[in-house]
Amino acid sequence: MTDVVLPCRNEAPALPALLARMPVGYRPIVVDNGSTDGSAAVARAHGAEVITVAEPGYGAAVHAGVLAADPDDGVVCVMDADGSFDPARLPALAGPVRAGDAELATGRRRPAARGVWPLHARAGNAILARRLRRTTGLPVHDIGPIRAVRRDDLVALDLRDRRFGYPLELLIAAGRAGWRVTEIDVEYLPRAAGTRSKVTGSVLGTARAIRDMSRVLAR
Repeated sequence: MTDVVLPCRNEAPALPALLARMPVGYRPIVVDNGSTDGSAAVARAHGAEVITVAEPGYGAAVHAGVLAADPDDGVVCVMDADGSFDPARLPALAGPVRAGDAELATGRRRPAARGVWPLHARAGNAILARRLRRTTGLPVHDIGPIRAVRRDDLVALDLRDRRFGYPLELLIAAGRAGWRVTEIDVEYLPRAAGTRSKVTGSVLGTARAIRDMSRVLAR
């Protein structure tokens, strides 16, 4: 059973359809990070394991979910809980890691419709990805929120960022560790009605993410 960590803050409208589409053999772990809309109850009602993390931040939620994942399977996946990714793509990400062809597989977002990925967010992502390629040599074009990795390898990296800088810190640490990183195209879908991305949903959210990631790059 492959665990799927779903960092979650106020994603109740998205969870039923998202959890219903989980592939066979993939177990969702919803990490509730301060939701006020009943997300935890919705997740439990639809069969997900739920853990609660008081410390705010994307990185804090992902880290707690990874620690809660079953170490026996070896591979753990991470994806947003807002319905913007199809869980059916998870085996394509986990496959290269499980086969030993890569230590980390990340998703490269391909918008499925106009307006799914606002220009301000896409531009900020492209700038950070270009800087990352220059500094690490990793062939990545997206600091994306969907990935697969071996749980114990990820824990051993000892990542410290608990906010939006976490995905970038992971890629930088992977590059320094000499990991083979593969990037796989994934559809980037419209979010469920009633949900809004904490990053791309506003210019302010994107600015905060870029700020957190820039601090990671400056270390």
